[in-house]
Amino acid sequence: MEKRWTSATLDKCDTIHVTRGHAAISFHDLVMSTDLHITVDQYERMIAEGAFIPSEEHRVELIRGEIREMSPIYPPHEDALDRLTEWSFDNAPRMQVRVRVQLSIELIGRQTVPQPDLAWVRRADYSKQRPTSDDVLLIVEVADTSVRFDRGEKANFYAEAGIADYWIVDVNHRTIEVCRQPSDSVYGQRELVAYNGEVSPLAFPFLRLAVADLFPAVADEHY
Repeated sequence: MEKRWTSATLDKCDTIHVTRGHAAISFHDLVMSTDLHITVDQYERMIAEGAFIPSEEHRVELIRGEIREMSPIYPPHEDALDRLTEWSFDNAPRMQVRVRVQLSIELIGRQTVPQPDLAWVRRADYSKQRPTSDDVLLIVEVADTSVRFDRGEKANFYAEAGIADYWIVDVNHRTIEVCRQPSDSVYGQRELVAYNGEVSPLAFPFLRLAVADLFPAVADEHY
């Protein structure tokens, strides 16, 4: 069954037809075009109408009104995220925090719905609306091939949204960059924590994460 929605903000095409997730303009053109600017409401409708089914073929996020394809992840990234997730579930105060792994948040007023690798958000019911930037206590991105984007544009729009605590786990260099004090599109404080250091969430400074715990010992590496 064909599905359709219209948008006055789509400069090249007022109507997009979708049949089982395949658009009249190709999915590649939809993702790559910088002329198609989509609101969060339109993005929500596209999801509801099945534009990105099957989901395993369409890993996307909405960035500044553009639908962007997300990079595939490979074992070192997955392993670091697994370790970070385990630490988060073991340590995050359960009555105050929900831990979300590769799930979306909305940056209010910026037509941006990223899917950070990990987020700590205030405990609440998000069954009808995703968390917004006002709910975020911590965002962590695990970076390998995406390190330039995570340190550049992604850091900029997280700072714009007022995300107070943003960490970048650099798989290649075994470090964590802690970004704080957001102002406009810039973090006023950026600290690079080495492999033998520790980091603490801004909201819960009594917690400690050893950077080394996110990575295997050198002798254990198989890649």
